[in-house]
Amino acid sequence: MRTMKYIYLIAAIWCGATLTSHAQQSPRDSVYHFTLQDCVNYAYQHQHDVTNAALDVQGANYHVKEIIGQGYPQVSGAAGFQDYFKIPTTLIPGEFFNEPGTFIPLKFGVTYQSNLTLNASQIIFDPSYIVGLQGSKTYKQLYERSYTRTKIDANVNVTKAYYQVLVSVESLRLLDSDITQLKKEVDETVARNKQGFVEKVDVDRITVQYNSLVTSYQNSRRSQAINYELLKFQMGMPIEAVLLLNDNLDNIKLDANLADTSSDTSAYHNRIEYNLLETQKRLNEYDVKLKRGAYLPKLTANASYSASYQDNSFGNLYSTNYPSGYIGLTLNVPIFTGFQHKYQLKQSQINVLKSENDMDNMRKTVNLQISEARVSYINGLQTLNDQKKNMALAEEVLRVSKIKYEQGVGSSLEVTQAQTALQDADNTYIQGLYDALVAKVQLEQAYGRIK
Repeated sequence: MRTMKYIYLIAAIWCGATLTSHAQQSPRDSVYHFTLQDCVNYAYQHQHDVTNAALDVQGANYHVKEIIGQGYPQVSGAAGFQDYFKIPTTLIPGEFFNEPGTFIPLKFGVTYQSNLTLNASQIIFDPSYIVGLQGSKTYKQLYERSYTRTKIDANVNVTKAYYQVLVSVESLRLLDSDITQLKKEVDETVARNKQGFVEKVDVDRITVQYNSLVTSYQNSRRSQAINYELLKFQMGMPIEAVLLLNDNLDNIKLDANLADTSSDTSAYHNRIEYNLLETQKRLNEYDVKLKRGAYLPKLTANASYSASYQDNSFGNLYSTNYPSGYIGLTLNVPIFTGFQHKYQLKQSQINVLKSENDMDNMRKTVNLQISEARVSYINGLQTLNDQKKNMALAEEVLRVSKIKYEQGVGSSLEVTQAQTALQDADNTYIQGLYDALVAKVQLEQAYGRIK
């Protein structure tokens, strides 16, 4: 009986191990140890908007090939079959049959007819095709730069989310340190209360503060889980996957030199938004060429060969062939189109002017964004440094308050207030840290340093 129990136990362990192994092999349950760059690279491969933008680039490649294909010979074939169960009747004037004033009905044709035709055409001169070839590379470039812009947006969003997780980790570390320290004080206060050195109100006061800090820690833990999920969402990673971050705040350099403008006198040239406007302007200029080309003639070569079969017997229909064929040129010359081409050209020229205005406005916008980002970054660094000093001062005030309280020259209220001030300084430092990190990302984006 005991042997059977062992067998059941071993079988249960084996089944559990098997299920665990299968579960670990699930891609959604994979464990990823990622640096910030790893997260960005993952987003480039899996993030929804990035993958769609990559597909748009492929679609643009096919569109360019479609335009090129218009210049190749265009060949088509056609086949037809007719069964004239009622042969058409033609009225012939009676004068041909010495019956003036009358019409003689006659039937011309055969019962069965079939035609096989092969047509071919080749563009010799077509301004619209020439302009299309010239603009095809620019058209492709428009989608490539749109793809780059989408990647930059993904990079920015992932970086901010990554920093948010790192800041939440730092926040939990500070809270845990405060809780450990405060728990020691709670125990000491309870012990001194039992010895009659402090009042019960002192125990209650510090216990309330301890409970509040523990609640803040638990809330922060739940918020950190949401921050991880937000990061995975920005990356295009399944929420169920396990993501562990290899970077920490020590790897991030918050240097004031990042705001140096000496090497970025024309930063707008580095901005993908400005590059997109440049591409759009070139496309509009090609559209002007296209509208001007509408005034020019078009020359096309064409050829056709047809095999015709006719007979009153279906069995003999394809026994005799009556072929025909031709080669020729077609010249289309626009003479008057009701001034349509004229006004179409003017509309295209207006679009070019609008593109120039958009580019000028983008230059101003970029300069403004750089100024704002520089100020935000410098302010963020200064605020962060001040908050570090405030944290150190709050820790010193708390240390002195404890000494005074232990020596009987201070009150427990002073210690509680000092502890609250330290927590406030920690919270302000955490917020200042995140603001400085976000300002760093926005500064690099404003300068066009994120590619």
